[in-house]
Amino acid sequence: MPEIVKNCLLCSSDRNLHFDTCTFAGRIVENRICRSCGFVFQSPRMTSDEAEIFYTSEYRQLYQGSPGPNPKDLHMQELRAGLLASFAGRHIHQVSRHLDIGSSAGSLIQSIHQKFDSQSVGVEPGQAYREFASAAGFKVYASLQEMQSAGETKFDLVTMSHVLEHLPDPLSYLIHLREEIITFDGCLLVEVPNLYFHDSFEVAHLSSFSIHTLWQLVRKAGFEMIASQKHGLPRSRVIPYFLTVLCCPSKTGKDYRLKPERFVLQKRRLGLFQRRMVSHFFPTLAWKPLPEEKIQEPSL
Repeated sequence: MPEIVKNCLLCSSDRNLHFDTCTFAGRIVENRICRSCGFVFQSPRMTSDEAEIFYTSEYRQLYQGSPGPNPKDLHMQELRAGLLASFAGRHIHQVSRHLDIGSSAGSLIQSIHQKFDSQSVGVEPGQAYREFASAAGFKVYASLQEMQSAGETKFDLVTMSHVLEHLPDPLSYLIHLREEIITFDGCLLVEVPNLYFHDSFEVAHLSSFSIHTLWQLVRKAGFEMIASQKHGLPRSRVIPYFLTVLCCPSKTGKDYRLKPERFVLQKRRLGLFQRRMVSHFFPTLAWKPLPEEKIQEPSL
């Protein structure tokens, strides 16, 4: 049986309503919205056992058409990694130790290392991608637990590119990173799909973030904001498909009081309408195709 999520992943309230039902790759995906804070989350969803099987045997094939790295996927990772490294470089002057969670083929590890001359390692549960990255000379672990057991010390930069939306308990995960993984003066860099412009509702996406709820999550986890941006790069210069935030552990130690978000459904409808209009009249601005790729609406 699927897992029913009764409490909001952000504020823990049990007051929630149906928000959306759609079909993704032949699967029914249902999302709910918290009536207390406006956070959108998937329920019902895969159990932890089902998720482990899914990510081991289905995820890469479903999303990318192959179990291991392919040229299109690698090209996109390299583009995104370069952009994230540049964003970090505008706000951070030095990185000694870098950890990339969900490191995939290692592109962001390489980009951060080149930008800061850092000692960079990764965590990647997918065996094919982990082996690919290891063969390229990157140090990559299968899990945080394995990494910590290997004696790795704390990091002054942790990156998570399109990972947070996959986590069953993102708040607890970020708290763990702050307490156990990131140095007191370190930074956390996160990028996720934008609920208001990205399709977002996919079987693997357990949370859907607006910039407001992403801010609320990192602050409740004990971080302070340094910088953020809404953008569509590397696929669009005009539609903000993605959200990127850079934050650091809070120095005050005070609990953060959540500020609810209102009119979430209306904002999503408006954003998707704007995207459709731009896609219709200016398709290459809405979704820039990769080489030999037909122009199409994004599905990832």
